[in-house]
Amino acid sequence: TDVIDIYFLHEWDGVTPLEETMAALDTLVTQGKVRYVSCSNYSGWQVMKALAISDSHRQPRFVTQQIHYTLEAREAEYELLPISVDQGLGVLVWSPLAGGLLSGKYNRDSPTARQLAGWSEPPIRDEDRLWRIVDVLSEISKARGVSAAQVALAWLLGRPAVSSLVIGARSEAQLKDNIAAASLTLSFDERQRLDTVSRPPV
Repeated sequence: TDVIDIYFLHEWDGVTPLEETMAALDTLVTQGKVRYVSCSNYSGWQVMKALAISDSHRQPRFVTQQIHYTLEAREAEYELLPISVDQGLGVLVWSPLAGGLLSGKYNRDSPTARQLAGWSEPPIRDEDRLWRIVDVLSEISKARGVSAAQVALAWLLGRPAVSSLVIGARSEAQLKDNIAAASLTLSFDERQRLDTVSRPPV
């Protein structure tokens, strides 16, 4: 390709001065090699520091941030989503089905192959809470005649600032099923049930 649409800084670099990093991104945009710049897996203060540097030097700002955010992992609501709303950033969600755990394929008695192999990313901090969320996803999906994955993805697409999701389908059927989530509108009651079962601690 001749140009990169969005260039993501993948994780925080605690060694290179951020002013230097943002200047390099500005150069890439000025040269026409990159259209927009962004970050991935930054904390709230890191995002705001980068935006402040961009603003003070009149350089391109981040247009979005790529984060981990699911029904099971809602920690982004503490700072990252409010920052996105306040600063006008989009949100691109990675692993929106928690590594397949929210797909409806697995339950308490049928763990994923990844879990059995000791894979712990994304991390699950409260397994009982996870399965309670899966139970509600399954109930809603059966009532609507869609997959649990579609319900989980539709919930995310309706959250503040969420622009898009990074889906990881392994087959054409999974891809089509995931894409169908964009056309699924959850009711107020369905959203409330999902919000309640997945609510993070205060």
